[in-house]
Amino acid sequence: MRSGFSREIPFMDARKILLGISAVLCVLAIVGILVRGLVFGIEFIGGTEIDFYNTADITIEQMRSALSDAGEQNVTLQTTITEGESGFLARTETIDPAAATDHAAAAAKALNLPEDSFQVTTIGPDWGANVTSASAWAFVVAIGLIIAYCAWRYDIKMAISAVIALLHDLLVIIGVYAWTGTAITPNVVAALLTIMGYSLYDTVVVFHRTKENSEQLHDGIHRTYYQIANYSINEVIMRTINTSVTSLVPVICMLLFGGATLKDFAFAMAVGLVLGAYSSIGVASPIHAIWKTSEDHWSKMEAKYGSASAQPVEA
Repeated sequence: MRSGFSREIPFMDARKILLGISAVLCVLAIVGILVRGLVFGIEFIGGTEIDFYNTADITIEQMRSALSDAGEQNVTLQTTITEGESGFLARTETIDPAAATDHAAAAAKALNLPEDSFQVTTIGPDWGANVTSASAWAFVVAIGLIIAYCAWRYDIKMAISAVIALLHDLLVIIGVYAWTGTAITPNVVAALLTIMGYSLYDTVVVFHRTKENSEQLHDGIHRTYYQIANYSINEVIMRTINTSVTSLVPVICMLLFGGATLKDFAFAMAVGLVLGAYSSIGVASPIHAIWKTSEDHWSKMEAKYGSASAQPVEA
């Protein structure tokens, strides 16, 4: 299969730049996690969420003051939009449902809001601990299965390169959540697991073509592993773009028009789909190509032919 381009895009020539960009994104993510910290939904840590609806022109300072006067301390507040109406989402450490409801009612009364203008959800810490444990195990098992599959289907170097790309995607997404202060909920965990599948698909498609071309390509043009990897990326890049765009369209619609639950899922998916498409080209392939080129055969080919530059190919 030939690329739709008359000339290959020289991704492997830019491998250091691509990996450098990824390194910067990872550092920014780590800084965000360390400096700003992560906000976890009450499903993980236990506590109460109070959704206030139709709050009109009430400010976040007024809402915080009303909740404080009602007895809710250490409140995390964020604004919301529900069916075009402004509101607030308050997260507190209260785990007593009756007390949380009384506090919400008192705050609503102080702000002259109707009695039905809020909804209280309380979750105990034991349930949150179970959700955290289950989520952690889900990630561990998923990573293990990915390594096993790629090692069996391709080779261990491809498997490890694919996992590094996955971890890159997850770290950067979590960093985005840290910098934006967006809460991590079970919906976000579900989105992250889904993203792992999309990201792995993009990487496997590239690796599959790379493996085939490294075994069968004898055109006198693509002779180093960098050249083969670059050619393989160019062969499948339109498939990657098409898959990412068609997946992004409904996700963006959920992000723009969905409710709070859908937006939790859609935000992680939107960031993850973009990162997944990028990491298969900018992280997994360069790492694997660098690693393979250290092997004796490919090292000799690199020394002899010596350039990762893209070569002209037939249209």
